[in-house]
Amino acid sequence: MSKSIAFFVLVWVFTFSSCTQLDKNQPKVSELSPGWAKTSVNAKIFRKNSVVSHDGHQYVAWYDSVGYVTIGQRLLDTDEWQITRTELKGNVYDAHNIISIMVDDEGFLHISWDHHAGPLNYCISKKPGSMEFTDRLPMVGSYEDRDVTYPEFYKLPGGDLLFVYRYGGSGCGNLVMNRYDAKTREWSRVHDNLIDGENERNAYWQMCVDGKGDIHLSWVWRETWDVFTNHDLCYAKSEDGGVTWQKSNGTALDAPMNIDNAEYALRIPQGSSLINQTSITADEKGQPYIASYWAPDKENVPQFFVVFLKDGKWNVSQVTNRQMEFSLQGGGSRRIPVSRPQVIFSDKNLTLHVVYRDREQDNKICISSAKIDREMDWKLETVSGIRVGQWEPTYDTELWKKKEQLHLFVQNVGQGEGAEKPEDVEPQMVKILEFDYLSDF
Repeated sequence: MSKSIAFFVLVWVFTFSSCTQLDKNQPKVSELSPGWAKTSVNAKIFRKNSVVSHDGHQYVAWYDSVGYVTIGQRLLDTDEWQITRTELKGNVYDAHNIISIMVDDEGFLHISWDHHAGPLNYCISKKPGSMEFTDRLPMVGSYEDRDVTYPEFYKLPGGDLLFVYRYGGSGCGNLVMNRYDAKTREWSRVHDNLIDGENERNAYWQMCVDGKGDIHLSWVWRETWDVFTNHDLCYAKSEDGGVTWQKSNGTALDAPMNIDNAEYALRIPQGSSLINQTSITADEKGQPYIASYWAPDKENVPQFFVVFLKDGKWNVSQVTNRQMEFSLQGGGSRRIPVSRPQVIFSDKNLTLHVVYRDREQDNKICISSAKIDREMDWKLETVSGIRVGQWEPTYDTELWKKKEQLHLFVQNVGQGEGAEKPEDVEPQMVKILEFDYLSDF
């Protein structure tokens, strides 16, 4: 272990996943319709969200075979989907141009789509539950004309929404945050520049809102367009809807946060195959858990890890004991033998679940689970019979919060290597996998 990594790690837990294959607990599969699959644009982990529930209804969004935004809607606990192809269209050859959706407390569906350093694309349903949408709308009016990438919605306990995105380019961008007032139905700016790349770098973040409404934000820095230059894992927390921020010990953080004043949960050097834009969650005490992968000591075999805060100290648990080598270098959408990991916490039984894809496991959907004790004993289960290609996991965050039922968006997708290259894959079925049993781990 390098000194730069060891310095910030209070506890290192070397426990790995033993593997079993799901049989009687195979998830229920709900099929919708075929969607675009030549790139992984429908199945990127930074879709917030691909699928979302509200008031007994569930909504799913994807690009169809020719690039139109398509919405599936159903009553939960049924298999009858109403599918609507909208007039909204995206450049599906670029896997950055994802669709993000969220439903507000009144039942209006918010959509943002087709961004890679372009103008803001945003609209809202005309009525609660309706599949008719407004024309493209502004939110605040500034930092929306160009350079918008990675749109993400989050729902606050009081019903308001947050919307965050990068303004600027790879290796040179800032994090913008807006807030939607559910009562006035208006957006306002919270931060023009929450994390400042100082025109030298940018932050690739992951964010979540816990049960108390606190916001947890972590990120890696990237110095250039090349993923090789990813480094370090930072953290910040807000208890007032994103207005003010603090370190994990409560010390105030001035905004914009930058490379000098940020809290470093873990120091990871450049060239470590550290991936960006993964996932973060928090337990009932508000303690954060960040899932990622990198190669320890700049070795050639990246491993999945969870970095977590416990009793005021940062800890690391190694989830996997992989043997397959690969390294991260270059720009554009990569064709990688593993997906980025999704981390989910069960309040019912104090268990972490890390969901990912791994070619070492025959490219199956993998779920590694562990109780949150000092010696995390990771147990791996895989899903058989479902091809996923270059898929990454996204799930219905609001349904998990309410019922701890895991509904994954799944599609068998291709992806060329770099420069947004497509793979020759025919349209593939969009599916929801329902893992209702996970809370009984």
